[in-house]
Amino acid sequence: MEARKIHLGIIGGGNMGTGHAKSILSGKCPDFELVALADTNPERLDWYKSCVSPDITYFDDAEAMLDSGLIEACMICVPHYDHPKYAMACMERGIHVMVEKPAGVYTAQVREMNECARRHPDVVFGMMFNQRTNCVYRKLREMVHSGKYGRVRRANWLITNWYRSQYYYDSGNWRATWSGEGGGVLLNQCPHQLDLFQWILGMPKSVQAFMRFGQWHDIEVEDDVTAYMEFADGSTGVFITSTGDPHGSNRFEVQMDGAQLVVEGNKLFLYELDQLEQDWAKTNTAPFGSVPGKAVEVETDGQNPQHVGVINAWGGAILRGEPLIASGEEGIRGLELSNAMHLSAFTGEKVQLPVDEDRFLAELNKRIAASHRKPTGKTVYADTTGTYGGSK
Repeated sequence: MEARKIHLGIIGGGNMGTGHAKSILSGKCPDFELVALADTNPERLDWYKSCVSPDITYFDDAEAMLDSGLIEACMICVPHYDHPKYAMACMERGIHVMVEKPAGVYTAQVREMNECARRHPDVVFGMMFNQRTNCVYRKLREMVHSGKYGRVRRANWLITNWYRSQYYYDSGNWRATWSGEGGGVLLNQCPHQLDLFQWILGMPKSVQAFMRFGQWHDIEVEDDVTAYMEFADGSTGVFITSTGDPHGSNRFEVQMDGAQLVVEGNKLFLYELDQLEQDWAKTNTAPFGSVPGKAVEVETDGQNPQHVGVINAWGGAILRGEPLIASGEEGIRGLELSNAMHLSAFTGEKVQLPVDEDRFLAELNKRIAASHRKPTGKTVYADTTGTYGGSK
């Protein structure tokens, strides 16, 4: 007897929606059957019919698909402002939902989505944090949380290998605008890294950020960011990112009392001290002495299933009660880091967390009002859930 498959729909047939559709149609996600897709762009739908699959049902209106009775689960792959809107539309119909990153543009919007999820506990709500499937970051988190190496002293993430040309930004009129995207590198490229940062280290108590808006491109939003964070236990963090470095770096370094952990080149390196620094310092008598230690090879399980892994875990949660890679409610944490960084850069001030949501919205709306490229031809302020619904 053939195992039951979950009837799936996708809202948004852009880059991400297409990637997910192809994974499912090729059999990489055996718990799912793709039966429908919705997109507002008729040319995109025609392309899908001829180049992806003629056998699924297509809609030019997302809510019509949700009301069709054809689907029991849905993936949200539209521009950022619409993520909570369509997620809540799914929840209210009892449709399981997976949301692409980021969870939304501002935390007040995402908090509403999370409250809706709590009212519909039978809906399996996931967030597409595919980097959590990477064995390197899973192992790093395990080691940080193990207690073996004491506390974190500092963490620095230099991630500047996001280079994007002007052509990329010009490829969609919603891209890199306050009205269409709600931010730049932090909202588009870095939600995964902001999620991993807090997943591994926890949330800081304060953030101070310095940003350049349109420094390297003809865009409205940030393409260069340096942020400094302070944690309640006295540890610190620095997060640096850009889409302007043609040959950038990706190095995540965590210094602990008893070890240095570094992720670079998709490998995890460990330098293990013979004892915790504070214990060694009590007996050291050499003026220029340093804690002895050694490089240690780190073993991982080698698994890194990425998007397919997240989708398959979601299927397992729906059918068999298995754990998700990331619950949808967790999406608010990395977004709060992003909102705090933006608010700090907007105001020139250190920002305390939890972030002042009303103040952030007021500052964001100022920038939406002045946005030069408005996808709908009108100003849509961020106290709504958005009105876009096209492809991401």
